[in-house]
Amino acid sequence: MSRNAAALTVLIPARLASTRLPNKPLADIGGLPMVVRVAQRVASGMAAGTRVVVAGDSESIVDACASHGVEAILTRQDHPSGSDRLAEACDMLDLAPDAVVVNVQGDEPLIDPELVNAVAQVLHNSASASMGTAAVPIHSADEFFNPHVVKVVLDATSHALYFSRAPIPCWRDAPQGALALPNPAPLRHIGIYAYRVGFLRQFPTLSPAPLEQTEALEQLRALWHGHRIAVHIAAQAPGAGVDTPEDLARVRAVVAQLGL
Repeated sequence: MSRNAAALTVLIPARLASTRLPNKPLADIGGLPMVVRVAQRVASGMAAGTRVVVAGDSESIVDACASHGVEAILTRQDHPSGSDRLAEACDMLDLAPDAVVVNVQGDEPLIDPELVNAVAQVLHNSASASMGTAAVPIHSADEFFNPHVVKVVLDATSHALYFSRAPIPCWRDAPQGALALPNPAPLRHIGIYAYRVGFLRQFPTLSPAPLEQTEALEQLRALWHGHRIAVHIAAQAPGAGVDTPEDLARVRAVVAQLGL
């Protein structure tokens, strides 16, 4: 296979191990395994020539994809992180160092393909960035002060300055005792990433950053080592992913209601 730097590749990592929802990638949603539904939904909104590939860790995932016409490859089971699995997938697909891949999680059956396109485009538009990602304005104080919601602050060119679980930016002159939002609206990070393949291959070899370990946010490793992350501002947050049996029931209801 000749290396292709022009066409976009969407990689969907999927592994069977899940403490809260065993065999999650194969969970049935409207008659389709969840990971197949994710791949088909992404492919439905991408430009011609885009390659959508599931990177699974078991033959059962690869077989399920093949039975529904979804390209899938079998990666190792012992990867310490999703980034390592993506790097292996890039090697297996022989992608060029300057090619762009977008990582879409295999538990996001309601993902908007336009968001995938936008994250790829924001990286294409920034020659200095190694990664692209997305964010959405926060309009709720509860969300802003929730440590489970990751916030991001940007520079003048919409590149990330910092990601944090803390409420950033901190409004120094907020009314005392009030859970008030700063103006302009703060930004919630959306966990979707585009990478240049050369950087993605390098990323697992970079030493973990102290800030990354403090915040438990892997993207801080890229900033710590001097790499830039371009950020697309989305109009609205994507549909929630599936982590628990309750999430699965909710998504099944949404899919049935919408006839997807």
